[in-house]
Amino acid sequence: MTDKTAYSYTLLRYVHDVLTGEFVNVGVVLFIPSTGLVSFKLRGTIGRLKGVFPDIDRKAFVSSMAAVRNGLKLVAKSERESGLLKSDGDASVLARRALPPDDSSLQWSPPGTGITASPDETLTRLFERFVARYDTHHRVRRSDDEVWRPVRQKLEERNLAQHLQEKSITGGVDDIVFRHAWKNGQWHVYEPLSFDLADAEGIKTKAREWLGHLSAVVAGGKTEPFKPHFIVGAPSNPTLQDAFRSAISILEQAPNHPEIFEESELDQLVEQIENEVRDHRAEA
Repeated sequence: MTDKTAYSYTLLRYVHDVLTGEFVNVGVVLFIPSTGLVSFKLRGTIGRLKGVFPDIDRKAFVSSMAAVRNGLKLVAKSERESGLLKSDGDASVLARRALPPDDSSLQWSPPGTGITASPDETLTRLFERFVARYDTHHRVRRSDDEVWRPVRQKLEERNLAQHLQEKSITGGVDDIVFRHAWKNGQWHVYEPLSFDLADAEGIKTKAREWLGHLSAVVAGGKTEPFKPHFIVGAPSNPTLQDAFRSAISILEQAPNHPEIFEESELDQLVEQIENEVRDHRAEA
């Protein structure tokens, strides 16, 4: 039998009018007290909110959500590094460390609880249930993992997959965990990004978020050398090609001069990795 562990969660609500109390859920925070795991998933666009609240201030909402996201990252990092000194309380207690209660439009819900054998799947299920249930026009058709799958298969065929490992790139104010990385003088990190979304704004927002992630990590100049490589999946809707090209242009402006590979260029990517591994072995 698969081991299960207790969890708690809290929802992030956007309260448009405190007088009427109308709100829309815009995020989920999950906490596993036995391990100190804090994970979260937040809305990246205002599509549904714009439909419900046409006068929403987009700039203010995006800025507020970015601040919450950064705050939750710091809380998650603190819990990972706490060792035996794990926090008491539930997900709402930890969430309020990232966004203390005030009279702003973003508010935390009372906590919920449950047991899970897979925190990642539970977080996704909670997000789909409470945040994205009626948000199908922003739903990803192909996931990031599906974009990575053919890369993994090609790496396995050439006995290269074992050279990649998880790597956390840590900067002065933020960090990013890459699941696929290897070191050859500097760290080479590989991130699959599916842009198979249903609207142009969602596509460009995802690229902007990664531009922001990398900019935050290198801020302060304390980050160890690393080279980002993005594997990008195109939208299935051909009318969104212009937005896809804009997303690639946005990624190209990110720090450390990322290399970007489209799905038609996977053989080129794998061959590049193979050549680098061979040269690295020869120098060893």
